[in-house]
Amino acid sequence: MSMPSKSSVFFAACLLAVVASARAEQTRTARPVANLPVAETGTLGKAPYRIDIPSTWNGNVVVLAHGFEPVGAPRASPWPQNEATPVFLSAGYAVAQSGYASQGWAVGDALEDVERLRQHFVDKYGAARRSYLVGFSMGGGVAVASLEQHPTGYDGALSLCGANVPGRRLAEDLFTTLAAFDYFFPNVPGLPGPLADPDTTSTDQMRIMEAIAAALPGKPEATAMLAGRLQIPNEALPGVISLHYLIFHDIAQRAGGMPVDNRSTSYSGFGDDKTFNASVKRYAGDARAMRYAASVPALSGRPGKPLVIQYNRDDTTIAPRMQSIYADLAKTAVPAPVVLAPVGSGHCGFSPDQIGRAFKTLTDWVERGERPEFR
Repeated sequence: MSMPSKSSVFFAACLLAVVASARAEQTRTARPVANLPVAETGTLGKAPYRIDIPSTWNGNVVVLAHGFEPVGAPRASPWPQNEATPVFLSAGYAVAQSGYASQGWAVGDALEDVERLRQHFVDKYGAARRSYLVGFSMGGGVAVASLEQHPTGYDGALSLCGANVPGRRLAEDLFTTLAAFDYFFPNVPGLPGPLADPDTTSTDQMRIMEAIAAALPGKPEATAMLAGRLQIPNEALPGVISLHYLIFHDIAQRAGGMPVDNRSTSYSGFGDDKTFNASVKRYAGDARAMRYAASVPALSGRPGKPLVIQYNRDDTTIAPRMQSIYADLAKTAVPAPVVLAPVGSGHCGFSPDQIGRAFKTLTDWVERGERPEFR
């Protein structure tokens, strides 16, 4: 789950919509901060962080939550700007971002690290006029959970291409992918073992992806069945299944045991469901591990503050089956989230302009006190 790609177009021109909103903010005097602009980096707890404050600071802050970072990926030091940071800096917003204390499915760490960073910002620079959460992919779910858990700390949140799925449901979804693959494709050469088995612990995603890609052509009907169930194209299966494997096993490792129990699960959507349910391998879950999985993230569907959500078209990582989950969970919330129409293409395929427009929807809602009803 990656962050949005850089766009050279952004560096040639500011986002007019966001800048217009920022200028309205500047009609009020910002809290004085000496020696602007600021580019502060360091470590809080075990998490690297970065705070950027532009010379034209409007007194507001964006707390930015990044997406999934594979375990072992090289980390820059000091922590660099997020690729979306210029969108907000150019409009006068301060940006605070945590690198999280760990890599992988670091939702538990991220929730603590983001809150620790917010408190650090307040302690050092004072309470901002408005504080917003913005998250991408895994960070989108972190932003939603942070808004639910710390509503007094924020005025609203924007989740882009977000994994806005309660932890237990996410773990079960990932596990179902793996259990179904093991059922249709047993004993695949090159794999370290059954993908759903908690004792299969390889972290070599490339090896796993290549083995899956080699196995799929041998069973075209099963391949089409899996792709249809996951709501993705056939060619996306190796990447998606291997990603589900990495995340599920990272959750299991952090949880200290099997985070899913499928002994009484009745599956559907896999062709001959009777045969599937009779033959798919069953696993007993560990109660403590299952409680942990439910907490990363724990989502109640009660954000308590303005929340704007936007996904991408043709996103194979956050597929359509995942995109309605939080909105359904929060349909009776006051206020209910605003879900914008999908834009862009692929996972987190937003342009700077699209990020700016989604953010302006949030800031207009907060400033006017009226939930947008035109979408």
